[in-house]
Amino acid sequence: MAPVTDRRERQREALLEAAERTIAAKGLDGLKARELAREIGCAVGAIYNLVADLDELILRVGSRTLARLDRALQEAEARPLPGSSDPAVEQLVAVALAYCRFARANLPLWRTLFEHRMAEGSTVPEWALSEQMTLFRHIALPLASLMPQAGSADVALFTRTMFSAVHGVLALGLDEKLVAVPVAELERQIETLVRLICTGLLAGEATRARR
Repeated sequence: MAPVTDRRERQREALLEAAERTIAAKGLDGLKARELAREIGCAVGAIYNLVADLDELILRVGSRTLARLDRALQEAEARPLPGSSDPAVEQLVAVALAYCRFARANLPLWRTLFEHRMAEGSTVPEWALSEQMTLFRHIALPLASLMPQAGSADVALFTRTMFSAVHGVLALGLDEKLVAVPVAELERQIETLVRLICTGLLAGEATRARR
């Protein structure tokens, strides 16, 4: 007979997979404990022996989504686009476009990363925050190359600014309640935005170097 811990881990994995499938098919609002319990063959109360609450379950699903996003961005970094004299610019463009394509291909799961709100009185655990922050390295490292005279705090701040800019354009472009932007045009707009930001940064660095 398998140890209790092994059975529990298998059941926990089954729960995460069921929750991930549900969110991918129905969105966050479609996630119901009773339906999940029925799918994995356990009582509703048994779910809370596997995760503390639905908040943790959603965060764990989000962790799986972030891991896949991380791999997609790593692959994009390994294949920077040709064209600019500065490879950091092409790396940032490649990462931004990979982010766009991942969001389109995993829309409900991607939206859940930003739409989920913890229950009142609860805070996002440190492990979840750490996973989110780790992904910023895909922006911060090439930005640091473009901003050699900037301190780490300035690079970190501008990393968030660039992510917010790209994410905002993407979120609005994919919002069907507004006027969804055609895929090719959305990617063109995102690429243009990133290139304009990089052009401004390079110009600023050149100006400072001449002083």
